[in-house]
Amino acid sequence: MRTTARNRRTVAAFAAIGALALTLAGCGGGSEGTSAPEASTKPTRPSVGLPKLDGQRLQVVAVWTGPEQEAFTKVLREFERRTGARVSYVPTQDAMLNYIGTKIAGGSPPDVAMLQQVGALRQAVERKWAKPAGAETKAQLALNYSQGWRDLGAVDGTQYGVYFKAANKSLIWYNTAVFDNAGVSEPKTWKELLATAETISASGVTPVSIGGADGWTLTDWFENVYLSQAGPEKYDRLARHGVKWTDPSVTRALTTLAELFGRPELIAGGAAGALQTEFPASVAQTFTGGDQPKAAMVFEGDFVSVNIAQTEAKIGTDAKVFPFPAVDGGDAPVVTGGDVAVALTDKPAAQALLTFLASPDAAAVWAAEGGFLSPNRSLDPAAYPDDVQRGIAKALLDAGDDFRFDMSDQMPQSFGGTPGRGEWKALQDFLKNPKDIAGTQARLEADAAKAYRNGG
Repeated sequence: MRTTARNRRTVAAFAAIGALALTLAGCGGGSEGTSAPEASTKPTRPSVGLPKLDGQRLQVVAVWTGPEQEAFTKVLREFERRTGARVSYVPTQDAMLNYIGTKIAGGSPPDVAMLQQVGALRQAVERKWAKPAGAETKAQLALNYSQGWRDLGAVDGTQYGVYFKAANKSLIWYNTAVFDNAGVSEPKTWKELLATAETISASGVTPVSIGGADGWTLTDWFENVYLSQAGPEKYDRLARHGVKWTDPSVTRALTTLAELFGRPELIAGGAAGALQTEFPASVAQTFTGGDQPKAAMVFEGDFVSVNIAQTEAKIGTDAKVFPFPAVDGGDAPVVTGGDVAVALTDKPAAQALLTFLASPDAAAVWAAEGGFLSPNRSLDPAAYPDDVQRGIAKALLDAGDDFRFDMSDQMPQSFGGTPGRGEWKALQDFLKNPKDIAGTQARLEADAAKAYRNGG
């Protein structure tokens, strides 16, 4: 095997996410200045003391909209209730650093940003935008977080960020009625996944939904295939650009992806339709229409449950989940992601919010809403709304520090996290023309080299 004993433990723990979630599921079971709605869940016994901040105003930016925005603003309302501060929330585009840079240039930086990329945090520090975490925040992190998650929020040994929301991005969700009608079961390998897709297609339902309009979903497809096929050590090297994108390991991963992407009859709407489908719609079309939906399964993280909740499908009966299949004899891949809170101003309220977000009190508010996974090991599992999400959370914590973080999120934002550019654009072009593997690799390498050379 290509993995060390440590990485085998990682795979075992995270593979259990899908299996455990399925077992438990079978048991039944804005605009700028927008103020947060009332919290529906309030911790009964605060675990962390917060200062009185009456009259202080705070602006927080993140990419969350829809149900995620509603849930997060309940967290912010709880912070307001306990401190007296007034918090406004501003949803932004995925290219968060561009937005922040514009606001800083205009003299009005947001106070706290929820960054999606490790690379973006590093760049915010390099540009001297980010403020180091205070003593109270670091105390909460030491109490509630494993070293691995604390290290992800640090740059050159200095703590800056708090990973408030995590994600397991190695799950495939499926419409149980379609699987039952086609007589198929959950695939465990890539070859089995393709065979399952063909059987479902023959039953009259298009098997796979892809939200190709959002380039980040395509990076997740690539990363899961690459991690399983090339192994974690090579994955780490590519994430650092220690391996060129013209490397044979990338050729192999793209060739594998082309086995699916090159079969338009297996993709809802074909490649053209997928490229016009945003992530939320990719989930909705999988779980709308009973046993005749537009697609039978959709790949993405645990947060898919939020979008399923917007349909009439019920997780555990109409919708179930299995781990991303192993590729070419490798281990089942495990890719995680997360949103890191970082202070951009010296306001006491900004540091107080980071302290709150590092506590189980804040995590409990969103956990109760669903569609949320916390790396906070002090969070009471009872805060999650059902056994499925409790199982997924337990597997995350049981993995300890044995995980691989989303590769594109570790890269400079201009390459790994900007719509219409870099990896997102190259993989969208690849979905459109999966035969052009060499050309895709050449574009990826040229864009990556430029991004690393320019530091962003």
